[in-house]
Amino acid sequence: MTEYRDSIAEVIFDESRISSAIDAMAAAIARDFSGEPILVVGVLKGALFVFTDLVRAIARQPNGPSDLSVETIWASSYGNATRSSGEVHLREDVTGSIRGRNVLLVDDIVDNGLTMQYLRELLVQRAPARLRTAALLEKPERRLVNVRLDYVGLRCPNAFVVGYGLDYRELYRNLPIIARLKPESFAPEN
Repeated sequence: MTEYRDSIAEVIFDESRISSAIDAMAAAIARDFSGEPILVVGVLKGALFVFTDLVRAIARQPNGPSDLSVETIWASSYGNATRSSGEVHLREDVTGSIRGRNVLLVDDIVDNGLTMQYLRELLVQRAPARLRTAALLEKPERRLVNVRLDYVGLRCPNAFVVGYGLDYRELYRNLPIIARLKPESFAPEN
């Protein structure tokens, strides 16, 4: 984190708070899918860390899912900007069939809700037995569409945040915290 220290204005969530939120989500998910198989689908690239840590935390739960498998899907509406373009781009789809399977779609953050809504609608068309959604962070005041979130880790202030998978121009994903950047850290947007 040393290389980014001068860019951080404020730590919003530290490692402990993130870990506690992941554990709480995992407990609820394990309880809801107890004894049933589940396919966890992580939204790349941002959800990489929450997806990995959440899958491990679910697997550690007593009386959790009978089987746990993973897939990824890659979608984005941000590009290199700090604001969503409003248009969701599907860059890579899941590779296997989800028909008749219990599916948990995991994203890093839901702010305007467009990406989650798009992916939820896409997966519903493929006839899963059950589809649930999870996000580590949500920004309800930024919501443009009413999208269902079944599991939420933390409510995020209405600020552009980085770390724990969240990036700005592909930087800061590796931070173990979630933080707000100093204004001078942003390049002018066209």
